[in-house]
Amino acid sequence: MSRKPEGNLRRGWTTGACATAATKAAYTALLTGVFPDPVAIRLPRGETPSFALARARLDGDSATAGIVKDAGDDPDVTHQALVLAKVRAAPPGSGLRFRAGPGVGTVTKPGLPVPPGEPAINPVPRQMMREAVAEVAAAAGASGDVEVEISIPGGAELAAKTWNPRLGILGGLSILGTTGIVVPFSCSAWIHSIHRGIDVARATGQSHVAGCTGSTSEAAVQKLYGLPDGAMLDMGDFAGGLLKYLRRHPLPRLTIGGGFAKITKLAMGFLDLHSGRSQVDFAWLAERVQELGGSEGLLREVRDANTAMQVLTLALQARLPLADAVAEAARGTAQKIAAPETGIDVLIFDRQGKLVGRSYG
Repeated sequence: MSRKPEGNLRRGWTTGACATAATKAAYTALLTGVFPDPVAIRLPRGETPSFALARARLDGDSATAGIVKDAGDDPDVTHQALVLAKVRAAPPGSGLRFRAGPGVGTVTKPGLPVPPGEPAINPVPRQMMREAVAEVAAAAGASGDVEVEISIPGGAELAAKTWNPRLGILGGLSILGTTGIVVPFSCSAWIHSIHRGIDVARATGQSHVAGCTGSTSEAAVQKLYGLPDGAMLDMGDFAGGLLKYLRRHPLPRLTIGGGFAKITKLAMGFLDLHSGRSQVDFAWLAERVQELGGSEGLLREVRDANTAMQVLTLALQARLPLADAVAEAARGTAQKIAAPETGIDVLIFDRQGKLVGRSYG
């Protein structure tokens, strides 16, 4: 995860906002022959930003407009992606129909906000586009019966860097956004993916899911339990985002896996495990070592340690089950947040993926 820079950060626009602006511009041109540039739209909270067109093409029975997404200062995978909307007239009375063009995914699994077979365009962007089409139609005295095809050149390659393949969204990216605005480093897209992963797991009958802090622990947990890709929730640093959603949408079993430092922070009660937002307390670790019967010399070494891994190495050399104690405390934190009917296991791995601590619920 990228580190948040210092100073005031610039907001950006979601793919949903860009798709809405492109749709409004294309439909306007289809009816009038003229592309508005810039094109203004209304966001769900009432803001009215304007977008410059990067593409404008009129082909008789269709019009295409494109917006280059500006995610502001957020490290968004779709920053600078071209979002295209191609609008065609549809049969009278058919309303607005959405299609997934190149680079936009199609939903193939249940549990997501739109059903299988539909383009991966979430409900809020769909509503924004419906309202924009209705506004243009009312101004021109048209019916608003159109087909809107959203595409993102290169979107299939970008989607490989997202959760979409695991969620059963195939062929490209999702058109996302609930406010139309990207708040830098809010990590809303990551947490959104965790929630959708839980939704899909519930809808596809998964009884056991896993949330891990990184790729090493994820690979180890998946191999240990033989879990399918659809059961692996990309928790990363967002333990709180995972556990709070499971409280409202429980599953029978959750395994949390991670390295010693990240799981120590969960054990201490932190729900955001990012190094910029929580730190390992070596005095806290020393208390755990003392409870396990560690010597005074070892306690001094733990308090003066530079890294959590150094503490783990000292405990292993002293044959103290510190990683087990930390896993147990982390499970206690997690169980307080998640639904009581969710059984939780916590596993701690070293950097090579070897299991060094565990607590089973």
